[in-house]
Amino acid sequence: MNENLFASFIAPTILGLPAAVLIILFPPLLIPTSKYLVNNRLITTQQWLIKLTSKQMMAMHNTKGRTWSLMLVSLIIFIATTNLLGLLPHSFTPTTQLSMNLAMAIPLWAGAVIMGFRSKIKNALAHFLPQGTPTPLIPMLVIIETISLLIQPMALAVRLTANITAGHLLMHLIGSATLAMSTINLPSTLIIFTILILLTILEIAVALIQAYVFTLLVSLYLHDNT
Repeated sequence: MNENLFASFIAPTILGLPAAVLIILFPPLLIPTSKYLVNNRLITTQQWLIKLTSKQMMAMHNTKGRTWSLMLVSLIIFIATTNLLGLLPHSFTPTTQLSMNLAMAIPLWAGAVIMGFRSKIKNALAHFLPQGTPTPLIPMLVIIETISLLIQPMALAVRLTANITAGHLLMHLIGSATLAMSTINLPSTLIIFTILILLTILEIAVALIQAYVFTLLVSLYLHDNT
């Protein structure tokens, strides 16, 4: 019980060198590929899910926005696999690091905003000042809209970090409680262990949902600027 609660969130090292890069590169290796003309059931199911997700996210985009489809599909697959692998015991989850999530959110958000200013500068500037705004409120609203625009990547990164970190902490606490109660009261241990199993199922769903939410919000920012 004296274990540091946040020890699992410390970036691991190998011989004093950070291993986070290797961990980030590992999930793509788990995506199965096929060299045959007829795919097996796993490949077929994977392609069906990718097609369904891509179709749902790209339905609202025009031709220019659909050029981002490969990047958005790759993003949701990467985040989902990283989150799921982080649920394994004694594993490290890169998406619990705010720095990494910011490194994903800022370039994607900046690319969407820059595209909006390049292609539709009037519409992009119109977002800073809603139509029919009273003249005395114009400076304040411009400042508020500018701040709301600038905090979008921070909101993306913090949302993903907070949800994944909270789930891992809760699983760690309930797992520690289960281990501590195993030598004291067996019926209570079974109840807590059942709660832990249900929480694990919930965290699997959260891992997938957060990957979808992160990618969907990037898609919405892209839609607003194309």
